[in-house]
Amino acid sequence: MHSALWRLLMVGHLLEYHPGVRKLKELTEAGELGDQIYYIYGNRLNLGKLRADENALWSLGAHDVSVVLYLAGEEPSEVVAHGESYVRPGVEDVVFCFLRFPSGLAAHLHLSWLDPHKERRFTVVGSRRMATFDDMELERKLTLYDKGFDEDSRTYGEYITRSGDVFSPRIPNVEPLRVECEHFVDSIRSGIPPRSDGASGLRVVRVLEQLQHSLDAARDHGG
Repeated sequence: MHSALWRLLMVGHLLEYHPGVRKLKELTEAGELGDQIYYIYGNRLNLGKLRADENALWSLGAHDVSVVLYLAGEEPSEVVAHGESYVRPGVEDVVFCFLRFPSGLAAHLHLSWLDPHKERRFTVVGSRRMATFDDMELERKLTLYDKGFDEDSRTYGEYITRSGDVFSPRIPNVEPLRVECEHFVDSIRSGIPPRSDGASGLRVVRVLEQLQHSLDAARDHGG
């Protein structure tokens, strides 16, 4: 009688293993940014290599969508995408994505390989504080801003702007790819599904396909 064979599937959502993104997730779950996360926006920009077989959404968006889903902890109920093909006809080199989630969270992604800036950045705005993860920074990968609106106790229903300290928590200086590979090995040894398992990959692809359908619909309507 042959023993059952099993395979462990892990998707390479590298940013989910970045210590800065992990810390950002911890902050949101601990309520450090407030009782509610209002919105998330990300920029993945570069003057990069032009591609003929995929657009900026599929080339650049997979990692950013995985981070948004990871931080949100839910799938979007509404997605809209607009893009433009400036260099190669039919291949969008700039894409703007909007996602709305059942909890009320909103997210916006700007993806482009036709941009003068090189950016890999996420900003999370909560009801109490705000935070930015900037992968291009050498030291301050994550910055926490004690900024927002507080209700003025002297009046009824009015709010005043609060601008407090700016703080950068210490982030372990480890290579995300190493963390990802070690997590994969640990999952094989323990039999525990990895953080970015097949279901996680399916969720990301499902959102990317919905965004692509939105791009196609906008293009057909424009044509």
